[in-house]
Amino acid sequence: EMEISVLFRKLWCVRKQLIVFLTPLVLLPLLFGLPEKEGKCLYVVLLMAVFWCTEALPLAVTAMLPVCLFPTMGILPSKKVCPQYFLDTNFLFLSGLIMASAIEEWGLHRRIALKVLKIVGVKPAWLILGMMLTASFLSMWLSNTATTAMMLPIANAILESLFGDLETLKRNCRSGEDAENEVINGTGMTFHRYELQQGDGRTAEEVREEAQYQMQIWKGFLICIPYAASIGGTATLTGTAPNLILIGQLKRLCIKKQDRRAEAEVKAQAVIEDDYRKLGPVNFAEASIAFFFVLFAVLLFTRDPKFVTGWSVFFPKGYVSDAVTGVIIVSILFFFPSQKPSFSWWFNPQASNSAYVPLLSWKKAQDSVPWNIILLLGGGFAMAKGCEESGLASWIGGHLQPLAEVPAPAAAMLLTAFVACFTEFASNTATIIIFLPVIAELAIAASVNPLYLMIPTTVGSSFAFMLPVSTPPNSIAFASGHLLVKDMVKTGVVMNILGVLCVSLAMNTWGVAMFDLNSYPEWAPPVNVSSTLVHMHIPPIPGLNVTL
Repeated sequence: EMEISVLFRKLWCVRKQLIVFLTPLVLLPLLFGLPEKEGKCLYVVLLMAVFWCTEALPLAVTAMLPVCLFPTMGILPSKKVCPQYFLDTNFLFLSGLIMASAIEEWGLHRRIALKVLKIVGVKPAWLILGMMLTASFLSMWLSNTATTAMMLPIANAILESLFGDLETLKRNCRSGEDAENEVINGTGMTFHRYELQQGDGRTAEEVREEAQYQMQIWKGFLICIPYAASIGGTATLTGTAPNLILIGQLKRLCIKKQDRRAEAEVKAQAVIEDDYRKLGPVNFAEASIAFFFVLFAVLLFTRDPKFVTGWSVFFPKGYVSDAVTGVIIVSILFFFPSQKPSFSWWFNPQASNSAYVPLLSWKKAQDSVPWNIILLLGGGFAMAKGCEESGLASWIGGHLQPLAEVPAPAAAMLLTAFVACFTEFASNTATIIIFLPVIAELAIAASVNPLYLMIPTTVGSSFAFMLPVSTPPNSIAFASGHLLVKDMVKTGVVMNILGVLCVSLAMNTWGVAMFDLNSYPEWAPPVNVSSTLVHMHIPPIPGLNVTL
C-alpha cells in the first residue's frame, strides 16, 4: 500500500507531462478511422480541448498549436492560419482592455463601484443580479466582448471594496492563523477588520471558512458577467452575430452565519459611504475617461443598429467595424491631457513647466493588457477556420441526417445541445455559419417548420460557457487571473444544461404560438404532402391548426 501511494504521488507530480505525452497517442485512431482531412482536424481539435481543460500546457501555447499542426498535417496552409490570430474581433478585444486600463489608471472604476454599492447595498445576491441585468441589457445593443470589457473593471472594484485585497483573501483561504494575524494588523478584509474591532474573537478555522465563502462570491461575481453578456446577446437580432446570420439564412430560404454577515455588511456599508466621500469631486481625468467610455459605447451601438441608419453609411460598405471604433477611441487616450488645459499657462512665466501627462501611457497599457489572452482568442478562431475548411463541420453535419426520423422536440433539443458543445471550441459565428444551412435542410427534409430547429440552435450557439476560449467575454473574465479553467468548466456545464432546457421549453410553449410552428411556412421550399409535421410530433397548442 505504501508503494502504491508513493507511485500515485509521483504520477500526480508528472501528470501534466503524462497528459502531453499520452493524449496524442490515445487520439491516434482518429487519423485512421475517419476521412483523411476531417480526421486530422478532429484530432487537433480534441487534442487542444484536452490541453485546455487540463492546462497541461500553458493556455497560450495550446492556442498556438494550429500554427504548427494545421500546416504540417495538411489541414490548412500557414497563410490562412496565422491571420486568424489578429482578426478585427481581436482588435476590439484589445481596445476594450486598453480602455479598462485607462479607467483603472485614474480610479474611475472605483468611483463607479462605490456609487453602485451605495445604491444597491452590499448583499452579494443583489449585486450579482444587478451586474447581470446591466451586462445583459448592454449586450443586447453592444457586442458581448465590448460589454464584458467595460463591466469587468467595475466588478473588480466592487469586489475590492467589499473584500479588500485579493491576495490577502487567497492567503486567508489557505491559512486561518495567517489570516487572523493579517486582520489584527489591519491588512485583512473590510468585513474582518470591523468585526474584530468589535471584539469578535474568532478561531483561525472560522476566518478561513469566511474567506472561502468570500472567494466563492468573488469567482461567481466575475463569471456572471460574461455569462450575462452571452445570454443578453441572444435577446435581439443585433445582439450577436449568429442572430443576424439566422435572418440572412431565412431571407435566403424565404443561510448559515447570516446574522454575523448582516452585521458585517452594515459596517461595510458605512466604510463605503466614507470611502466615497474621501474621493472628493470628480476631477478632469476621471471626467475625460468617463466621456470616452460613454462615447465608446455610443459609437459601438450606433455604427449599424439595423433598425435605423448608422454612421457606418458615411464609409464604404463593409469597411468599418467595431474594431475601428475601438482603436480610434483608445488611440485618443494616449495624447489627450489628464490635466485641464489652461490658456493662461502660456502667458504666466511663474507657472510650473511640468511634463505633459496624457490619460494613458503605453507602459501602463503594456503592463495591464494580458497579451496571452489575445493568442488564446486567436487560437479559437484558427480552430474554427480549420473545422470549416477541412470539411469536418460538413462531415459532422452529414451524420446529423438520421435526426430527421426523431420526434421534433427531441431533435431540437439534441441539435441545440450539440451546437452548444461545438461552440465551446469554435466561435459562435463560425459554428452557426457552418451548421445553420445543414439544420435548415434537415428540417425541410422532415417536413418541419425550419424555424422550429433553426431558432433554438442559433440561440444555443451563444451558450459558450465552459472554456476561456469559447467566446471573447469568457477570455476577458479569465484574463483577470482570478478564475481557473476548472471553475469555468464546472459552472459552464450546468449553465449549458439549463440553457438547452430553457430554450426547449420556450420553443415548445409560447414559441409555437409566436412563430406558428405547427404550420409549414409558405416561404420554405415545398415538401411532399405525404410528409406531415405530425411525423415529428410537434406538440400542438389549443386553437392552432396544422396546415400544409
